[in-house]
Amino acid sequence: MTILVTGGAGYIGSFMVKRLVDKGDTVIVIDNLVHGHRSTIESSSKLVNGNILDKEFISKVFSENKIDAVIHFAAYISMGESMRNPGLYFENNTFGLLNILEAMQKNSVKKIIFSSTAGVYGDPVTVPIPEDHQKNPNNPYGESKLMSEKVLQWYWKIFGIQSVALRYFNACGAALDGSMGEDHPDESHLIPNAIKSILNNKEFILFGNDYDTPDGTCIRDYIHVLDLVDAHALSLDKLENQKGNFIYNVGTGIGYSNKEVLITIERVSGRKINIKQEARREGDAHALIADVSRIKNDIGFVPQYSDLETIIKSAWEWHTSQKA
Repeated sequence: MTILVTGGAGYIGSFMVKRLVDKGDTVIVIDNLVHGHRSTIESSSKLVNGNILDKEFISKVFSENKIDAVIHFAAYISMGESMRNPGLYFENNTFGLLNILEAMQKNSVKKIIFSSTAGVYGDPVTVPIPEDHQKNPNNPYGESKLMSEKVLQWYWKIFGIQSVALRYFNACGAALDGSMGEDHPDESHLIPNAIKSILNNKEFILFGNDYDTPDGTCIRDYIHVLDLVDAHALSLDKLENQKGNFIYNVGTGIGYSNKEVLITIERVSGRKINIKQEARREGDAHALIADVSRIKNDIGFVPQYSDLETIIKSAWEWHTSQKA
């Protein structure tokens, strides 16, 4: 198959590209390299540098290549930034997807796997959270993804474009040998920021200790990037065998508090974290834990690497290799 991967030079996208190349697929990567890294691109894949908001550029990519399916990662992901600059998120995340879908429709490309988020739920009423839970995003990031899911539903109904929207919980971890990992220029995620604080001998800011949780800190469901990539591959197989518009949570069904994660990082690293407590960030939910029964039953997804110990060890290996 020839698969177009948008955002393929980014964190999750680069792992996906490696997985596809290793499988023998032909991969075309679209990335504007604002947050992605050229060095992560597999030598056997084709990088096309450009912006998904540029309709002419997107149209040219599709018209010049015979594409069988799209895996769409290209998006902005910071909840906090989305509260400060909502227009950026609606434009890039929702309109960007729309440009891709329009090009797919015009070029008869009928399959897309879409990166969504648990942020569509907002503060959940039921935990673990099932896919049919009410949707009430706490921030424009989550809203932009919810809007995108609705766009996908209409393009399935009207044009027959099949899709799987994967609602990520907390993507994390790195290659087990430390060769690839999370490298955002403006990092907002707990695990890499805590590890970097140790390696750079700096304070780590813990946002909020007054959440409605047992220890007062946020609870999240962490999914290793290797497992997340596997969910995309299984989703693509799903569309090969069954037409439709599908939505799945991608998590483990297990939640860890921020404090539990920090304790594990200290144990794995053998070093103490210099923690500075600050107020909550706007838009953060109390607890987000996935109900994973649908993805397990429908496509046989079972995480292999998402125990907290493996996640932290792989992340520590990656970040210490970068520091060396």
